[in-house]
Amino acid sequence: MKNVVVVGSQWGDEGKGKIVDWLSSEADVVARFQGGHNAGHTLVIDNVTYKLRLLPSGIVRKNKISIIGNGVVIDPWALLDEIKEIKSKGITVDEKNLIISESANLILPFHKEMDEIREDAAGKSKIGTTRRGIGPAYEDKIGRRSIRVMDLISEKNLDRRLETVLIHHNAIRKGLGKKTFLKDKLKKDLLEIAPQILKYSKPVWKKLSEFKSEEKKILFEGAQGILLDVDHGTYPFVTSSNTVASTAATGTGCGVDTIDYVLGITKAYTTRVGEGPFPTELKDNIGELLGKRGKEFGTVTSRKRRCGWFDGVLVRQTIKISGINGIALTKLDVLDELDEIKICIAYDLKGEKIDYLPASVEDQKEVKPIYRSFKGWNSKTSGIREFDKLPENAKIYIRELEKFIETKISSISTSPERKDTILIENPFE
Repeated sequence: MKNVVVVGSQWGDEGKGKIVDWLSSEADVVARFQGGHNAGHTLVIDNVTYKLRLLPSGIVRKNKISIIGNGVVIDPWALLDEIKEIKSKGITVDEKNLIISESANLILPFHKEMDEIREDAAGKSKIGTTRRGIGPAYEDKIGRRSIRVMDLISEKNLDRRLETVLIHHNAIRKGLGKKTFLKDKLKKDLLEIAPQILKYSKPVWKKLSEFKSEEKKILFEGAQGILLDVDHGTYPFVTSSNTVASTAATGTGCGVDTIDYVLGITKAYTTRVGEGPFPTELKDNIGELLGKRGKEFGTVTSRKRRCGWFDGVLVRQTIKISGINGIALTKLDVLDELDEIKICIAYDLKGEKIDYLPASVEDQKEVKPIYRSFKGWNSKTSGIREFDKLPENAKIYIRELEKFIETKISSISTSPERKDTILIENPFE
C-alpha cells in the first residue's frame, strides 16, 4: 500500500485533474492540501465535463472520501455553488464522502475586493492573480486574524473574530478611499450558511490518522504547479501558498512519513497563465497552434494561456525541489502536427551557459533558452494506450526527455479521456 502526492511540475494547468481522477480509481481517499478556488481541474468522463475548483477530483467517483485540508483557503459561497453544480450532474455530495478541515481558513468578500484593488493599482507591475481573494486570505492566516471554519460554530466567537479582522482591513480601505465593511451584515451572511458548511467539518488530521490505521490508500491532490510556489517559484509572480509535495503533510495534518510516492504531472510542452518570466514562450504561429490544439484556456478564469516549448531545465529543477519519483506526461497528442519539436536543455545568461533558473526575477527575464531539436512525427497519437504503438519519433522524444530530466516517465496521457493513458508504472504499487 502506498500513499501518493500529485503535484504540477510546471506553472500549473498540466492536466492534473484527469490524472488524479484516473488514480482515484485505486485510492480510497483524495485530499486537497493547498490553494483555493483560483485553480481548476477539468475532468471529462463519459463525455460529461466536470470543472472542479475546490472539491477534490475524487468527488466524481462513488465510494471515495474527499477531503479539503487545513492548507486550503475556502470561499464558502463558492464552495456551496460548486457543490450545487456538481450535484446537478448526478454526483452525490454528503457528509459521508466530503470532509472539510475545521481549521481551514475562509475567504471573505473583502479579500476578493482587496485582490482586485491591488491588481488594478499595480498597473504594469501586476502579478496576474485570479482576483479570487486567495492572497489576502493567506495574509490574514499568517497575520493570525483570519476566520476559520470552526469560528462559524459560535456567534459570539465569530463576532469577536470579525471585529479583529475588520479593524485591519477597514483601516486599509479607509486609506485607499474605499467604503468600510459592515461587521453585522457579514456576520449575518456567514451565520446563514454556517450549517451548510459545518455539517462537513471534522478534524482532518484525526480522520487521516484513522485512514492510515485502516491501511486506506490516500491520494493527495495539489493545485497549480511548483513554479508557482511562494518560496521556490518565479517570485513574485507566484501563488500565495507552497505547492511542493511536502505541503501535503502540513496542509492536511499528517506526518511526512505518510508520503510514499510523488507524481509530477508534466505537459509535453509548457504553458503559463498571467504575468511573469517564461523563457521558452513562443509568440508565433507555433505558440498559437499549441494553444489552439491544446485548448489552453484557464478552467477558472478562461484566460488564454501563454505557450512554449518544453523547458527541461525547469522541470528537472522542480523534480529535485519537490522530490518527484515519477512523471505523468500529458497532452502528447497536441504535438502531433509539428515538423520540428524542441526541448530547452540550458540557458544563456549574459553569455554564460547555466543549467538552472536563477532566483532573481531580473535574471529570469534575461535568460535565453538553448534548445535541442527533434523531428516531429506528423501522425496521430490521440487515443493510443500502448507505448509500442506510438510513432517512432514520439518514442524518441519521450525517451530523450526522460533522460534529460533524470526521472522516469510513469504514464503518458494521449487525450483528455480518462481511458486514453499509457501506464508504465503504477504509483500505488
